[in-house]
This record gives sequence, C-alpha cells and structure tokens, in this order.
Amino acid sequence: MEDYALTPERKAEIDAMSRREMCYTWRFAASGDWRIMGDCGAYFQKRLFGKLGGFTPEISKSLG
Repeated sequence: MEDYALTPERKAEIDAMSRREMCYTWRFAASGDWRIMGDCGAYFQKRLFGKLGGFTPEISKSLG
C-alpha cells in the first residue's frame, strides 16, 4: 500500500503550488498521485478549495 502521509516536505511542496497548478493537478493527476490521496489529498483539497477558492471559470477554460 502506498504511503500518503502528509510529511513536512510534501506539505511544503503543496504550499508552493499556485492555484492554477493545483487546479491542473486536481483535474489531470494520475490515479494514485500522492497529492490527491490520503492525508496529502485531504490537505491538498482543503488548501485548494478552502483557502484558495478552487476553480474559476478562467482557470477551468484555460485547462481545457
């Protein structure tokens, strides 16, 4: 089983992502990507949709 623990290094990597990068990852990440799974995924989701406001129409259109 894959380890999806939210380590300080993973948290820092997620925190460094722009809103657009996070939206891209949320939409196109491969199944099992550590950023959207387990504790990492919960933190990623909370940051993207809670703190950053999630997708905008402009971001969604630019991603395709």
